[in-house]
Amino acid sequence: MTNTITPIGKIIYIAKAHTTGGREGGSSRTSDGALDVKLALPGTHQTGTNPEQLFAVGWSACFLSAIKLVAARSKVRLPPDVSIDVEVDLGTTDGHYNIQARLNVSRSHTVRVRTWE
Repeated sequence: MTNTITPIGKIIYIAKAHTTGGREGGSSRTSDGALDVKLALPGTHQTGTNPEQLFAVGWSACFLSAIKLVAARSKVRLPPDVSIDVEVDLGTTDGHYNIQARLNVSRSHTVRVRTWE
């Protein structure tokens, strides 16, 4: 199997961050200083946020923005309280680490969406 990466035609934003120490008592900070967090191992009572939580927050925010963009382009009005709950699993299979996620979209009203096959 060959893995290929599709090149980005136009970069619209580059996020930059610096991490030291990793998940065991390390820290991460974005270049603009808007995010500055202590890191901790998942499932422990250490002070800090674990990387899987950061992944969950980032992915769900991006996914919700994508839903809003597609809805706007399709002239579909979304309720203002549309939200996403995400669960990120960290595990192993045959000694290799894996990460997987489930994104659950919630809204208080029924939204009619056109679908294409």
